[in-house]
Amino acid sequence: MAQPATGPAADGPCTASPENAVHPVDEKLSPSRLVPAALQHIAAMYAGVVTPPLIIGQATGLDPAGMTRLIAASLLIAGLATLLQTLGIGGVAGNRLPFVNAASSAGIAPMLAIAETSAPGHQLPAIYGAVLVAGAFCLAVGPFFGRLLRFFPPLVTGVVITLIGVTLMPVPVSWAQGGDKEAADFGAMKYLALAAFTLAVILLIQRFGRGFVKQVALLFGLLIGTLAAIPFGLADFSALRSAPLAALPAPFAFGAPEFKPAAILSLCIVMLVLMTESSAGMLALGEICDRRTDGRTITRGLRTDGIATLLGPVFGGFPTSAFAQNVGVVSLTKVRSRYVVAAAGGALIVLGAFPVLGAVVSLVPMPVLGGAGIVLFGSIAVSGIRTLSEAGLDDSSNIILVAVALGAGIIPLAAPAFYAGFPSWAQTVLGSGISAGALVAVLLNLFFHHLGTHSRTAVALKSS
Repeated sequence: MAQPATGPAADGPCTASPENAVHPVDEKLSPSRLVPAALQHIAAMYAGVVTPPLIIGQATGLDPAGMTRLIAASLLIAGLATLLQTLGIGGVAGNRLPFVNAASSAGIAPMLAIAETSAPGHQLPAIYGAVLVAGAFCLAVGPFFGRLLRFFPPLVTGVVITLIGVTLMPVPVSWAQGGDKEAADFGAMKYLALAAFTLAVILLIQRFGRGFVKQVALLFGLLIGTLAAIPFGLADFSALRSAPLAALPAPFAFGAPEFKPAAILSLCIVMLVLMTESSAGMLALGEICDRRTDGRTITRGLRTDGIATLLGPVFGGFPTSAFAQNVGVVSLTKVRSRYVVAAAGGALIVLGAFPVLGAVVSLVPMPVLGGAGIVLFGSIAVSGIRTLSEAGLDDSSNIILVAVALGAGIIPLAAPAFYAGFPSWAQTVLGSGISAGALVAVLLNLFFHHLGTHSRTAVALKSS
């Protein structure tokens, strides 16, 4: 783990002393402090950055070369977005906080629903068309989003975050069984054993590891699990052999975007949730760094989300938002310099410009990803539960709201054919547990707390 910064940056709240006019957020650290701190941020975010392209690439049937390009694009967009966020462009974009932006896991389930309702060869174009519009929607709504936050209190966002983790859980379960449901050996004991071994490694490192090792338990689990798979012939090195050493992602390499109204609606709903998460992350980071986060700061930060989401589909990226785990890294290490996170963003650009490095990630066998994915997606659900615990669940109306919204979100998981008789646009929206749950949560929040019932509004919003 990087050593905590000395001076003002290490003294609890990040307050600049009279002797040092430079605020710790704007402090330029020496390479000996900057490099390990930046590596820690990369370690905390890397698995999350490559998860969306891994899942979407598998779902859309990409070959190893396509997977490599998708991973490289995700890394490149994450690096560019993080640089824009930390360094900023005048008063236009960038909150100038140690804030990481990258492809969010929140968009995975709706994009999977889009892929399932699209014809082969049109899956990624339909996804990217919806992502493009979602990025434009973010840019349009961002300046006014502060007025909409009251419709997305912790009661609503907690439901959505919980559903993200729950509805994604079938993905690592399928990975743990081999990944290919059409294969004759799908679910074979060798795959399950490798997934269980990877999970056990992560748990052991988390239990007995210290400092930096504990922080990157997930990455060590992926590495050790992959090494264990090699003697049994379960690791495929073909992607590494065919990947180019250096190449920038080509524009629209996966086809021209296609615009489907239901897919667009689904991702715009998710974008509202991502904007809420980003706003909450900026507020939290402002408190950690003792730098006031006002409306203009949030607007510049959300504008960065919109720019990155709009640019992403051009090269193969996905909806972009804040990475909460990196906010935790800032709080843990007491290193608040935005230049540390900017250095991490620069490193992601380098990783994205060298596809061979992205191909290394695609070497990880599906069962290994399955064992790690249980931890990754389970932790997302736990984050949502933590948010719900602070959302006034002692009020009976809130309990009903959460119960019904979670039920609506779990229907597609429990009964995948439930909406089979609905129009295709409804299947896309309601077939995603996240979209369905979010819609129900927002509508019930309006019904219980905004339609002439002022006394309950305070209960619902007390933690926002």
